[in-house]
Amino acid sequence: MSRMKRDELGDLAVFMAVAEECSFTRAATRMGVSQSAISHTVRRLESSIGVKLLNRSSRKVTITDAGEKLLAALRPGFGQVEARIEELRLLGDTPKGLIRITTGRAAAKTVLWPVVNQLVKDYPEICVEVNTDPKLADLTEDRFDCGIRLGEYIGPDMIAVRVGPSIRLAAVASPEYFKKHPAPQHPSELDAHRCIALRFNVHDAPYDWEFEKDGEEIVKRISGPFIFNDSTMAIDAARLGHGICFVTEAEVSEDIEEGSLRRVLTDWCPEFEGFHLFYAGRRQVTSAMRLLIDRLRYRD
Repeated sequence: MSRMKRDELGDLAVFMAVAEECSFTRAATRMGVSQSAISHTVRRLESSIGVKLLNRSSRKVTITDAGEKLLAALRPGFGQVEARIEELRLLGDTPKGLIRITTGRAAAKTVLWPVVNQLVKDYPEICVEVNTDPKLADLTEDRFDCGIRLGEYIGPDMIAVRVGPSIRLAAVASPEYFKKHPAPQHPSELDAHRCIALRFNVHDAPYDWEFEKDGEEIVKRISGPFIFNDSTMAIDAARLGHGICFVTEAEVSEDIEEGSLRRVLTDWCPEFEGFHLFYAGRRQVTSAMRLLIDRLRYRD
């Protein structure tokens, strides 16, 4: 068996970036190269191996079965290399200082807190400020070091690192609500329901609800008794029978298991990209933030 060429190692790293980001654009930002260079590298790797690794469309990038097998083989080795490199960077440079992070409450609870809870124990000179204002902050204007949001809300000029698994949304309401209103079987039937809306920026319209099944995409503009800027309040309102709310699956999984909320339109809610940490590429990254990024980085 011939030895792997040095260029092929670089090509594999590019493939991993595209597969993890599910986007050529974000992979290019992450790698610090152009999108065309990323596309060329992936095509070269596919040609060298002789199999298709990624499916491309105008809307998204998905990984093939062959790509999944290659990614699973690569991740452990590359993960160990990244961890060792980060340890070397930190030698003689004790991580310390303040890290200011803006995020939503769901990401703070499920993704960020388990990591920073341990981080400040391991490095007592690090201080982490977590701001859970649901509106999208301007990192520079509001003087945040980084943010954590869903990938679709991150600007193209930001460096983004995936920090969580794929997620799903869930449409839920209380059993009492569904005793009075027949459960919808199709998104079009939401017009006859009271829906609890979310609006995270006072200058924007409430979020439309997006559904997809078998290639059909439906966007519903909903209405109902409440508009909140906090998903926990929307969930509380749903528990009390005010209508249907549309939030992340993780936020209501216990309620669904306990029976206090009932899920509908499940087959219309596919998985999509989860949370990403993002920061401005032009800012200097401190050793404390490098450590935070390494610990948060999502690895299957």
